[in-house]
Amino acid sequence: MSKIGKKPISIQEDISVTLKGREVMVAGPKGNLSFLVPHGIEVKVLEDKILVSGKEEKSGQGALFGLVRAQLANMVEGVRNGFEKKLELLGVGYRAVLSGNDLLLSVGFSHPVKVEASEGIKFAVSENIITISGLDKRQVGDTAAKIRAIRPPEPYKGKGIRYLGEKVRRKAGKAAKAVGTKQ
Repeated sequence: MSKIGKKPISIQEDISVTLKGREVMVAGPKGNLSFLVPHGIEVKVLEDKILVSGKEEKSGQGALFGLVRAQLANMVEGVRNGFEKKLELLGVGYRAVLSGNDLLLSVGFSHPVKVEASEGIKFAVSENIITISGLDKRQVGDTAAKIRAIRPPEPYKGKGIRYLGEKVRRKAGKAAKAVGTKQ
């Protein structure tokens, strides 16, 4: 069994958790999330905590056990505080502009790239920083990864879209030809 899966998830007073069949619903000040528990995993909702346990020991069951516990913990955290990721645009003329709920990126292509906000995701832009926020940690991370994949940072000049604080390994590039040498 997973060490993470054995830890109970604490619930604060402003969060309500309900279990209906195999579906767990979490409601909090920021919104509501639901999750379908896979077969072989049992979830118990007590007054101030959630307990996750495995019904039988099968191969791969321990990993699934820890995964379910982590997803439930992320749901509780998401409806309470929400999640956010920040991306940084580096490059001459690289810009991001909000167009309603969508994001328009000018990142060196012949056309602006439009990124549509999926349900539950919000974009904010200030200077060269894009902030992606939402309740679902996986959805926020996936959206940030999709935006970064549009123009990942390149290793020579470092320009592109990167996570805020990400270190890009730089390469030296070609050495200049020596002046006056014959080939």
